[in-house]
Amino acid sequence: MEYPYENFYEMLAVHARKKPRRPAIFVGDYKLTYGRLLKKVDTLARFLELSDIKKGDRVAIFMQNAKEFVISLFAITKIGAVAVPINTFLKSEEVAYILNDCEAKMVMASSELKKVVEPLWGMTGIKRIVWEGEYESLDNKNIGFDEIFEILKSHEKMELPKIDDLAVIIYTSGTTGNPKGAMLSYRNIMHNCIAIGELTKFTRKDRFIVYLPMFHAFTLTVTVIMPFYYGASFVLIRNIMPFSNIIKQILLKRVTMFVGVPDVYNALSRAKLPWYFMWFQKVRYFVSGAAPLSEATIDRFTSKFSRAKLLEGYGLSECSPVVSVNLPSLQKPMSVGPAVPGVEIKIVDDNMMELPTGAIGEIIVKGDNVMQGYLNRPTATDETIVNGWLLTGDMGYLDEDGFLFIVDRKKDLIISRGINIYPREIEEVINGFEGVGASAVVGMPDEKSGEVPVAFIEPAEDETVDVKALRKYLKEKLANFKQPRDIRIIDELPKNATGKVLKRILKEELKQEATAF
Repeated sequence: MEYPYENFYEMLAVHARKKPRRPAIFVGDYKLTYGRLLKKVDTLARFLELSDIKKGDRVAIFMQNAKEFVISLFAITKIGAVAVPINTFLKSEEVAYILNDCEAKMVMASSELKKVVEPLWGMTGIKRIVWEGEYESLDNKNIGFDEIFEILKSHEKMELPKIDDLAVIIYTSGTTGNPKGAMLSYRNIMHNCIAIGELTKFTRKDRFIVYLPMFHAFTLTVTVIMPFYYGASFVLIRNIMPFSNIIKQILLKRVTMFVGVPDVYNALSRAKLPWYFMWFQKVRYFVSGAAPLSEATIDRFTSKFSRAKLLEGYGLSECSPVVSVNLPSLQKPMSVGPAVPGVEIKIVDDNMMELPTGAIGEIIVKGDNVMQGYLNRPTATDETIVNGWLLTGDMGYLDEDGFLFIVDRKKDLIISRGINIYPREIEEVINGFEGVGASAVVGMPDEKSGEVPVAFIEPAEDETVDVKALRKYLKEKLANFKQPRDIRIIDELPKNATGKVLKRILKEELKQEATAF
Protein backbone atom coordinates (compact mmCIF):
# COMPACT_ATOMS: atom_id res chain seq x y z
CA MET A 1 0.00 0.00 0.00
CA GLU A 2 1.37 3.44 -0.94
CA TYR A 3 1.19 6.32 1.54
CA PRO A 4 1.17 9.82 0.02
CA TYR A 5 1.55 11.50 3.44
CA GLU A 6 4.07 10.96 6.23
CA ASN A 7 1.89 12.43 9.00
CA PHE A 8 -1.43 14.10 9.79
CA TYR A 9 -0.14 17.66 9.39
CA GLU A 10 0.98 17.04 5.80
CA MET A 11 -2.46 15.92 4.67
CA LEU A 12 -4.11 18.91 6.36
CA ALA A 13 -1.60 21.36 4.88
CA VAL A 14 -1.97 19.99 1.33
CA HIS A 15 -5.75 20.46 1.33
CA ALA A 16 -5.52 23.83 3.11
CA ARG A 17 -3.18 25.21 0.45
CA LYS A 18 -5.24 23.84 -2.45
CA LYS A 19 -8.63 24.93 -1.12
CA PRO A 20 -8.17 27.29 1.86
CA ARG A 21 -11.82 28.37 1.80
CA ARG A 22 -13.24 24.86 1.74
CA PRO A 23 -15.24 24.13 4.93
CA ALA A 24 -13.45 21.69 7.23
CA ILE A 25 -15.66 21.67 10.33
CA PHE A 26 -19.25 22.79 10.91
CA VAL A 27 -20.36 23.50 14.49
CA GLY A 28 -23.93 24.76 14.51
CA ASP A 29 -23.88 28.00 12.50
CA TYR A 30 -20.08 28.28 12.79
CA LYS A 31 -17.88 27.18 9.88
CA LEU A 32 -14.12 26.61 10.13
CA THR A 33 -12.33 26.52 6.77
CA TYR A 34 -9.22 24.51 5.95
CA GLY A 35 -7.13 27.69 5.77
CA ARG A 36 -8.23 28.99 9.18
CA LEU A 37 -7.88 25.52 10.71
CA LEU A 38 -4.27 25.28 9.52
CA LYS A 39 -3.45 28.67 11.07
CA LYS A 40 -4.93 27.63 14.42
CA VAL A 41 -2.97 24.37 14.31
CA ASP A 42 0.25 26.29 13.58
CA THR A 43 -0.43 28.70 16.44
CA LEU A 44 -1.10 25.95 18.97
CA ALA A 45 1.98 24.04 17.78
CA ARG A 46 4.06 27.14 18.53
CA PHE A 47 2.54 27.34 22.00
CA LEU A 48 3.43 23.68 22.64
CA GLU A 49 7.05 24.38 21.62
CA LEU A 50 7.23 27.39 23.94
CA SER A 51 5.82 25.15 26.70
CA ASP A 52 8.83 22.84 26.25
CA ILE A 53 6.86 20.01 24.61
CA LYS A 54 9.31 18.04 22.48
CA LYS A 55 9.23 15.16 20.02
CA GLY A 56 8.00 12.01 21.74
CA ASP A 57 6.42 13.84 24.71
CA ARG A 58 2.86 12.84 25.57
CA VAL A 59 0.03 15.37 25.58
CA ALA A 60 -3.39 14.19 26.75
CA ILE A 61 -6.70 15.32 25.25
CA PHE A 62 -9.48 15.04 27.84
CA MET A 63 -12.15 16.91 25.98
CA GLN A 64 -15.78 16.82 24.93
CA ASN A 65 -16.44 16.94 21.19
CA ALA A 66 -15.09 20.32 20.06
CA LYS A 67 -13.11 21.90 17.23
CA GLU A 68 -10.31 22.39 19.79
CA PHE A 69 -9.99 18.59 20.00
CA VAL A 70 -9.12 18.51 16.29
CA ILE A 71 -6.78 21.51 16.54
CA SER A 72 -5.02 19.86 19.49
CA LEU A 73 -4.59 16.54 17.69
CA PHE A 74 -2.97 18.14 14.62
CA ALA A 75 -0.82 20.56 16.65
CA ILE A 76 0.48 17.91 19.03
CA THR A 77 1.44 15.56 16.22
CA LYS A 78 2.89 18.37 14.06
CA ILE A 79 5.76 18.87 16.49
CA GLY A 80 6.32 15.11 16.83
CA ALA A 81 4.68 14.81 20.24
CA VAL A 82 2.18 12.01 20.91
CA ALA A 83 -1.57 12.62 21.40
CA VAL A 84 -3.32 10.63 24.13
CA PRO A 85 -7.14 10.92 23.85
CA ILE A 86 -8.81 9.97 27.14
CA ASN A 87 -12.32 8.69 27.81
CA THR A 88 -14.32 11.62 29.22
CA PHE A 89 -16.50 9.25 31.26
CA LEU A 90 -13.57 8.40 33.56
CA LYS A 91 -13.12 9.74 37.09
CA SER A 92 -10.06 11.57 38.45
CA GLU A 93 -8.28 8.46 39.74
CA GLU A 94 -8.79 6.65 36.43
CA VAL A 95 -7.54 9.62 34.41
CA ALA A 96 -4.56 9.99 36.74
CA TYR A 97 -3.57 6.38 36.13
CA ILE A 98 -3.44 6.99 32.37
CA LEU A 99 -1.56 10.30 32.70
CA ASN A 100 1.03 8.68 34.95
CA ASP A 101 1.33 5.58 32.79
CA CYS A 102 2.09 7.60 29.64
CA GLU A 103 3.97 10.33 31.58
CA ALA A 104 1.88 13.11 30.07
CA LYS A 105 3.30 16.63 30.45
CA MET A 106 0.17 18.55 29.50
CA VAL A 107 -3.60 18.11 29.28
CA MET A 108 -6.00 19.74 26.83
CA ALA A 109 -9.29 19.74 28.76
CA SER A 110 -12.90 20.87 28.54
CA SER A 111 -14.03 23.26 31.26
CA GLU A 112 -17.16 21.12 31.76
CA LEU A 113 -14.84 18.42 33.10
CA LYS A 114 -13.04 20.66 35.62
CA LYS A 115 -14.26 18.68 38.66
CA VAL A 116 -12.44 15.65 37.27
CA VAL A 117 -9.43 17.57 35.95
CA GLU A 118 -8.54 19.93 38.82
CA PRO A 119 -7.59 17.16 41.30
CA LEU A 120 -5.04 15.86 38.77
CA TRP A 121 -2.50 18.50 39.83
CA GLY A 122 -1.71 16.60 43.00
CA MET A 123 -1.95 13.14 41.45
CA THR A 124 0.19 13.44 38.32
CA GLY A 125 3.26 15.13 36.84
CA ILE A 126 1.42 17.43 34.44
CA LYS A 127 2.92 20.89 34.03
CA ARG A 128 0.11 22.77 32.34
CA ILE A 129 -3.59 22.50 31.43
CA VAL A 130 -5.08 24.19 28.36
CA TRP A 131 -8.81 24.79 28.79
CA GLU A 132 -11.49 24.65 26.11
CA GLY A 133 -14.55 26.68 27.06
CA GLU A 134 -14.89 29.20 29.87
CA TYR A 135 -12.58 28.65 32.84
CA GLU A 136 -12.46 31.17 35.67
CA SER A 137 -9.00 30.56 37.18
CA LEU A 138 -6.60 31.18 34.31
CA ASP A 139 -2.94 31.67 35.22
CA ASN A 140 0.49 30.53 34.06
CA LYS A 141 -0.44 26.88 34.53
CA ASN A 142 -4.07 27.14 33.38
CA ILE A 143 -4.27 28.63 29.88
CA GLY A 144 -7.32 29.20 27.69
CA PHE A 145 -7.38 28.27 24.00
CA ASP A 146 -8.75 31.72 23.14
CA GLU A 147 -5.83 33.36 24.96
CA ILE A 148 -3.32 31.31 22.91
CA PHE A 149 -4.95 32.24 19.61
CA GLU A 150 -5.00 35.93 20.55
CA ILE A 151 -1.35 36.17 21.63
CA LEU A 152 0.48 33.87 19.21
CA LYS A 153 0.18 34.23 15.46
CA SER A 154 2.69 31.99 13.70
CA HIS A 155 4.88 28.92 13.85
CA GLU A 156 8.29 28.33 12.37
CA LYS A 157 8.76 25.54 9.85
CA MET A 158 10.26 22.44 11.39
CA GLU A 159 11.02 18.79 10.69
CA LEU A 160 7.76 16.88 10.65
CA PRO A 161 7.33 13.34 12.01
CA LYS A 162 7.81 10.27 9.81
CA ILE A 163 5.20 7.69 8.90
CA ASP A 164 6.40 5.04 11.37
CA ASP A 165 6.71 7.46 14.30
CA LEU A 166 4.32 7.06 17.21
CA ALA A 167 1.29 9.31 16.66
CA VAL A 168 -1.45 8.38 19.11
CA ILE A 169 -1.85 6.21 22.21
CA ILE A 170 -5.34 4.79 22.69
CA TYR A 171 -6.08 3.29 26.09
CA THR A 172 -8.18 0.15 25.82
CA SER A 173 -10.92 -0.47 28.37
CA GLY A 174 -9.92 -4.12 28.76
CA THR A 175 -11.89 -6.79 30.60
CA THR A 176 -9.69 -7.01 33.70
CA GLY A 177 -7.07 -4.85 35.39
CA ASN A 178 -5.89 -1.41 34.36
CA PRO A 179 -6.25 -0.14 30.78
CA LYS A 180 -3.36 -0.65 28.37
CA GLY A 181 -2.07 1.98 25.96
CA ALA A 182 -2.15 0.79 22.33
CA MET A 183 0.61 2.63 20.46
CA LEU A 184 -0.51 3.63 16.95
CA SER A 185 1.77 5.07 14.27
CA TYR A 186 0.82 7.37 11.39
CA ARG A 187 1.08 4.35 9.09
CA ASN A 188 -1.36 2.38 11.27
CA ILE A 189 -4.09 5.02 11.16
CA MET A 190 -3.56 6.15 7.56
CA HIS A 191 -3.78 2.53 6.45
CA ASN A 192 -7.37 2.57 7.73
CA CYS A 193 -8.09 5.85 5.91
CA ILE A 194 -6.85 4.43 2.59
CA ALA A 195 -8.43 0.99 2.98
CA ILE A 196 -11.90 2.27 3.91
CA GLY A 197 -11.71 4.94 1.20
CA GLU A 198 -10.96 2.30 -1.44
CA LEU A 199 -14.10 0.38 -0.48
CA THR A 200 -16.50 3.31 -0.16
CA LYS A 201 -15.04 5.72 -2.74
CA PHE A 202 -14.96 8.67 -0.36
CA THR A 203 -14.25 12.05 -1.97
CA ARG A 204 -13.78 15.63 -0.82
CA LYS A 205 -17.49 16.15 -1.53
CA ASP A 206 -18.50 13.80 1.28
CA ARG A 207 -19.63 15.18 4.60
CA PHE A 208 -19.45 13.20 7.83
CA ILE A 209 -21.32 13.77 11.09
CA VAL A 210 -19.41 13.43 14.36
CA TYR A 211 -21.54 12.93 17.45
CA LEU A 212 -19.89 9.86 19.02
CA PRO A 213 -17.11 10.69 21.52
CA MET A 214 -13.99 11.75 19.62
CA PHE A 215 -11.67 10.02 22.08
CA HIS A 216 -12.80 6.58 20.90
CA ALA A 217 -10.57 4.83 18.32
CA PHE A 218 -13.50 4.19 15.96
CA THR A 219 -14.65 7.83 15.94
CA LEU A 220 -11.12 9.24 15.93
CA THR A 221 -9.97 7.37 12.81
CA VAL A 222 -13.15 7.08 10.76
CA THR A 223 -14.88 10.41 11.39
CA VAL A 224 -12.17 12.79 12.65
CA ILE A 225 -8.95 11.93 10.81
CA MET A 226 -10.29 10.27 7.64
CA PRO A 227 -12.28 13.30 6.35
CA PHE A 228 -9.05 15.35 6.36
CA TYR A 229 -7.24 12.61 4.45
CA TYR A 230 -9.67 13.15 1.56
CA GLY A 231 -10.13 16.89 1.98
CA ALA A 232 -13.75 16.38 3.05
CA SER A 233 -15.60 17.98 5.96
CA PHE A 234 -17.58 16.99 9.01
CA VAL A 235 -20.42 18.29 11.12
CA LEU A 236 -19.48 18.36 14.78
CA ILE A 237 -22.15 17.62 17.38
CA ARG A 238 -21.11 18.40 20.94
CA ASN A 239 -23.83 16.41 22.72
CA ILE A 240 -25.83 13.46 21.47
CA MET A 241 -28.97 14.73 23.23
CA PRO A 242 -31.38 15.83 22.03
CA PHE A 243 -31.02 13.36 19.18
CA SER A 244 -33.44 15.47 17.14
CA ASN A 245 -30.58 17.94 16.66
CA ILE A 246 -28.54 15.25 14.92
CA ILE A 247 -31.47 14.55 12.61
CA LYS A 248 -31.77 18.27 11.93
CA GLN A 249 -28.06 18.66 11.15
CA ILE A 250 -28.08 15.67 8.77
CA LEU A 251 -30.67 17.50 6.69
CA LEU A 252 -29.35 21.08 6.95
CA LYS A 253 -25.69 20.19 6.33
CA ARG A 254 -26.40 17.52 3.67
CA VAL A 255 -24.52 14.79 5.51
CA THR A 256 -23.51 11.84 3.30
CA MET A 257 -21.63 9.63 5.81
CA PHE A 258 -23.24 8.55 9.07
CA VAL A 259 -21.11 6.54 11.48
CA GLY A 260 -22.79 5.00 14.51
CA VAL A 261 -22.97 2.20 17.02
CA PRO A 262 -25.70 -0.46 17.48
CA ASP A 263 -27.61 1.53 20.12
CA VAL A 264 -28.04 4.39 17.64
CA TYR A 265 -29.17 2.13 14.79
CA ASN A 266 -31.56 0.30 17.08
CA ALA A 267 -33.09 3.65 18.09
CA LEU A 268 -33.25 4.92 14.49
CA SER A 269 -34.87 1.70 13.28
CA ARG A 270 -37.69 2.16 15.82
CA ALA A 271 -38.02 5.97 15.68
CA LYS A 272 -40.89 7.76 13.96
CA LEU A 273 -38.95 10.10 11.69
CA PRO A 274 -40.58 12.96 9.75
CA TRP A 275 -41.47 12.12 6.14
CA TYR A 276 -39.35 15.01 4.87
CA PHE A 277 -36.28 13.56 6.59
CA MET A 278 -36.75 10.22 4.86
CA TRP A 279 -37.30 12.00 1.55
CA PHE A 280 -34.55 14.65 1.59
CA GLN A 281 -31.67 13.13 3.59
CA LYS A 282 -28.53 12.49 1.48
CA VAL A 283 -26.78 9.75 3.49
CA ARG A 284 -24.91 7.32 1.20
CA TYR A 285 -23.57 5.04 3.91
CA PHE A 286 -24.54 4.16 7.44
CA VAL A 287 -21.47 2.55 9.02
CA SER A 288 -21.71 0.55 12.24
CA GLY A 289 -18.90 -0.51 14.53
CA ALA A 290 -17.71 -0.82 18.16
CA ALA A 291 -20.20 -3.63 19.00
CA PRO A 292 -22.29 -6.25 17.13
CA LEU A 293 -25.56 -5.33 15.42
CA SER A 294 -28.46 -7.66 16.19
CA GLU A 295 -30.24 -9.33 13.30
CA ALA A 296 -33.53 -7.71 14.34
CA THR A 297 -31.97 -4.23 14.18
CA ILE A 298 -30.41 -4.93 10.76
CA ASP A 299 -33.76 -6.10 9.34
CA ARG A 300 -35.68 -3.09 10.67
CA PHE A 301 -33.04 -0.57 9.64
CA THR A 302 -32.43 -1.81 6.09
CA SER A 303 -36.16 -1.94 5.47
CA LYS A 304 -36.58 1.64 6.69
CA PHE A 305 -33.51 3.18 4.97
CA SER A 306 -33.62 1.35 1.67
CA ARG A 307 -31.79 4.06 -0.35
CA ALA A 308 -28.54 3.88 1.68
CA LYS A 309 -26.13 1.06 2.49
CA LEU A 310 -25.73 -0.16 6.06
CA LEU A 311 -22.15 -1.44 6.40
CA GLU A 312 -21.25 -3.32 9.56
CA GLY A 313 -17.58 -3.57 10.32
CA TYR A 314 -15.27 -5.07 12.92
CA GLY A 315 -12.20 -3.73 14.61
CA LEU A 316 -10.35 -3.09 17.82
CA SER A 317 -8.18 -0.30 19.16
CA GLU A 318 -5.06 -2.37 18.57
CA CYS A 319 -5.87 -2.36 14.82
CA SER A 320 -6.36 1.41 14.47
CA PRO A 321 -9.24 0.16 14.64
CA VAL A 322 -10.79 -1.30 11.43
CA VAL A 323 -10.13 -4.92 10.43
CA SER A 324 -13.06 -5.80 8.19
CA VAL A 325 -16.22 -4.27 6.75
CA ASN A 326 -19.05 -5.44 4.54
CA LEU A 327 -18.75 -4.45 0.89
CA PRO A 328 -21.03 -1.83 -0.66
CA SER A 329 -21.65 -4.35 -3.46
CA LEU A 330 -22.32 -7.29 -1.13
CA GLN A 331 -23.43 -7.45 2.48
CA LYS A 332 -24.03 -10.70 4.30
CA PRO A 333 -26.40 -10.62 7.28
CA MET A 334 -24.61 -11.15 10.61
CA SER A 335 -21.21 -10.92 8.91
CA VAL A 336 -18.72 -8.09 9.49
CA GLY A 337 -17.43 -8.51 5.94
CA PRO A 338 -14.07 -9.51 4.51
CA ALA A 339 -10.74 -8.02 5.58
CA VAL A 340 -10.19 -4.48 4.35
CA PRO A 341 -7.47 -4.05 1.67
CA GLY A 342 -3.98 -4.68 3.02
CA VAL A 343 -5.15 -6.82 5.95
CA GLU A 344 -5.07 -10.61 6.41
CA ILE A 345 -7.40 -12.55 8.69
CA LYS A 346 -6.91 -16.13 9.87
CA ILE A 347 -8.88 -18.40 12.18
CA VAL A 348 -6.66 -20.51 14.42
CA ASP A 349 -6.86 -23.02 17.25
CA ASP A 350 -5.13 -22.76 20.64
CA ASN A 351 -1.87 -23.91 19.03
CA MET A 352 -1.99 -21.14 16.38
CA MET A 353 -2.77 -23.73 13.68
CA GLU A 354 -5.01 -22.38 10.91
CA LEU A 355 -8.51 -23.89 10.84
CA PRO A 356 -10.52 -24.77 7.70
CA THR A 357 -13.33 -22.65 6.24
CA GLY A 358 -16.37 -22.57 8.54
CA ALA A 359 -14.52 -23.76 11.65
CA ILE A 360 -14.75 -21.58 14.78
CA GLY A 361 -11.51 -20.39 16.34
CA GLU A 362 -9.66 -17.29 17.44
CA ILE A 363 -9.44 -14.42 14.96
CA ILE A 364 -5.89 -13.23 14.28
CA VAL A 365 -4.96 -10.23 12.13
CA LYS A 366 -1.91 -9.04 10.18
CA GLY A 367 -1.37 -5.77 8.30
CA ASP A 368 -0.21 -2.17 8.47
CA ASN A 369 -3.12 -1.42 10.80
CA VAL A 370 -1.67 -3.53 13.65
CA MET A 371 -0.35 -1.42 16.54
CA GLN A 372 3.31 -1.08 17.47
CA GLY A 373 2.57 -2.63 20.87
CA TYR A 374 1.34 -1.76 24.36
CA LEU A 375 3.06 1.13 26.10
CA ASN A 376 5.33 -0.03 28.96
CA ARG A 377 4.07 -3.62 28.62
CA PRO A 378 6.53 -5.75 26.62
CA THR A 379 5.16 -9.03 28.02
CA ALA A 380 1.56 -8.15 27.11
CA THR A 381 2.78 -7.06 23.66
CA ASP A 382 4.61 -10.37 23.09
CA GLU A 383 1.52 -12.30 24.18
CA THR A 384 -0.73 -10.31 21.82
CA ILE A 385 1.47 -9.96 18.71
CA VAL A 386 3.04 -13.26 17.60
CA ASN A 387 5.16 -13.31 14.42
CA GLY A 388 3.41 -10.16 13.23
CA TRP A 389 -0.07 -11.58 13.88
CA LEU A 390 -2.30 -9.84 16.40
CA LEU A 391 -4.37 -12.20 18.55
CA THR A 392 -7.72 -10.48 18.95
CA GLY A 393 -9.25 -12.65 21.65
CA ASP A 394 -12.41 -12.81 19.53
CA MET A 395 -13.93 -16.06 18.27
CA GLY A 396 -15.30 -16.39 14.75
CA TYR A 397 -15.14 -18.13 11.39
CA LEU A 398 -14.60 -17.31 7.73
CA ASP A 399 -16.97 -18.48 5.01
CA GLU A 400 -16.04 -19.56 1.50
CA ASP A 401 -16.00 -15.91 0.31
CA GLY A 402 -13.68 -14.77 3.09
CA PHE A 403 -16.46 -12.99 5.00
CA LEU A 404 -15.87 -12.93 8.74
CA PHE A 405 -18.54 -13.93 11.24
CA ILE A 406 -17.98 -13.04 14.89
CA VAL A 407 -19.19 -15.67 17.31
CA ASP A 408 -18.11 -14.16 20.62
CA ARG A 409 -15.30 -12.88 22.80
CA LYS A 410 -12.95 -15.66 23.81
CA LYS A 411 -13.16 -14.42 27.39
CA ASP A 412 -16.98 -14.35 27.24
CA LEU A 413 -17.20 -18.01 26.20
CA ILE A 414 -19.27 -20.06 28.66
CA ILE A 415 -18.15 -23.65 29.22
CA SER A 416 -20.90 -25.72 30.81
CA ARG A 417 -20.20 -29.40 31.49
CA GLY A 418 -17.45 -29.27 28.89
CA ILE A 419 -19.73 -27.81 26.19
CA ASN A 420 -18.95 -24.41 24.61
CA ILE A 421 -21.82 -21.93 24.78
CA TYR A 422 -21.50 -18.69 22.80
CA PRO A 423 -23.45 -15.91 24.56
CA ARG A 424 -23.95 -13.93 21.36
CA GLU A 425 -25.99 -16.77 19.85
CA ILE A 426 -28.39 -16.65 22.81
CA GLU A 427 -28.50 -12.84 22.73
CA GLU A 428 -29.49 -12.84 19.06
CA VAL A 429 -32.50 -15.03 19.85
CA ILE A 430 -33.49 -12.96 22.89
CA ASN A 431 -33.19 -9.69 20.92
CA GLY A 432 -35.76 -10.99 18.45
CA PHE A 433 -38.40 -11.27 21.17
CA GLU A 434 -41.10 -8.64 21.57
CA GLY A 435 -40.27 -5.82 23.95
CA VAL A 436 -36.53 -6.52 24.21
CA GLY A 437 -34.29 -3.51 23.65
CA ALA A 438 -30.95 -5.18 24.35
CA SER A 439 -29.59 -8.20 26.17
CA ALA A 440 -26.38 -9.58 27.60
CA VAL A 441 -25.69 -13.21 28.48
CA VAL A 442 -22.85 -14.05 30.85
CA GLY A 443 -21.63 -17.13 32.67
CA MET A 444 -22.42 -17.65 36.36
CA PRO A 445 -20.25 -20.02 38.45
CA ASP A 446 -22.03 -23.30 39.16
CA GLU A 447 -20.78 -26.26 41.23
CA LYS A 448 -22.21 -28.98 39.00
CA SER A 449 -21.79 -27.45 35.54
CA GLY A 450 -18.83 -25.13 36.01
CA GLU A 451 -20.81 -22.27 34.50
CA VAL A 452 -24.40 -21.63 33.47
CA PRO A 453 -25.76 -18.82 31.28
CA VAL A 454 -27.66 -15.94 32.85
CA ALA A 455 -29.49 -13.37 30.70
CA PHE A 456 -29.78 -9.67 31.58
CA ILE A 457 -32.44 -7.86 29.56
CA GLU A 458 -32.99 -4.14 29.01
CA PRO A 459 -36.55 -3.58 27.73
CA ALA A 460 -37.14 -1.33 24.73
CA GLU A 461 -38.42 2.16 25.56
CA ASP A 462 -42.02 2.09 26.90
CA GLU A 463 -42.08 -1.73 26.57
CA THR A 464 -42.28 -4.63 29.00
CA VAL A 465 -40.92 -8.15 28.61
CA ASP A 466 -43.05 -11.18 29.51
CA VAL A 467 -40.44 -13.49 31.05
CA LYS A 468 -42.71 -16.54 31.04
CA ALA A 469 -43.46 -16.10 27.33
CA LEU A 470 -39.77 -15.46 26.64
CA ARG A 471 -38.78 -18.75 28.27
CA LYS A 472 -41.26 -20.61 26.10
CA TYR A 473 -39.89 -18.81 23.03
CA LEU A 474 -36.30 -19.72 23.93
CA LYS A 475 -37.18 -23.40 24.38
CA GLU A 476 -38.45 -23.43 20.82
CA LYS A 477 -35.32 -21.76 19.46
CA LEU A 478 -32.39 -23.05 21.51
CA ALA A 479 -31.03 -26.38 22.73
CA ASN A 480 -31.59 -27.18 26.41
CA PHE A 481 -27.94 -26.64 27.38
CA LYS A 482 -28.13 -23.07 26.00
CA GLN A 483 -31.19 -22.09 28.04
CA PRO A 484 -30.45 -19.26 30.53
CA ARG A 485 -30.58 -20.48 34.12
CA ASP A 486 -31.90 -17.08 35.12
CA ILE A 487 -33.48 -14.16 33.23
CA ARG A 488 -33.18 -10.74 34.85
CA ILE A 489 -34.97 -7.61 33.68
CA ILE A 490 -32.97 -4.46 34.46
CA ASP A 491 -33.57 -0.79 33.63
CA GLU A 492 -30.32 -0.37 31.71
CA LEU A 493 -27.35 -2.55 30.81
CA PRO A 494 -23.96 -1.15 31.87
CA LYS A 495 -22.25 0.24 28.76
CA ASN A 496 -19.19 2.19 27.75
CA ALA A 497 -19.15 5.44 25.77
CA THR A 498 -19.84 3.73 22.45
CA GLY A 499 -22.64 1.47 23.66
CA LYS A 500 -20.64 -1.71 24.15
CA VAL A 501 -22.07 -3.72 27.05
CA LEU A 502 -19.65 -4.02 29.96
CA LYS A 503 -20.11 -7.70 30.71
CA ARG A 504 -17.37 -7.68 33.34
CA ILE A 505 -19.70 -5.64 35.61
CA LEU A 506 -22.48 -8.21 35.21
CA LYS A 507 -20.03 -11.07 35.80
CA GLU A 508 -18.74 -9.42 38.95
CA GLU A 509 -22.30 -9.05 40.22
CA LEU A 510 -22.94 -12.77 39.69
CA LYS A 511 -19.60 -13.72 41.21
CA GLN A 512 -20.39 -11.76 44.36
CA GLU A 513 -23.78 -13.47 44.58
CA ALA A 514 -22.15 -16.90 44.21
CA THR A 515 -19.63 -16.23 47.02
CA ALA A 516 -22.33 -14.85 49.30
CA PHE A 517 -23.97 -18.28 49.70
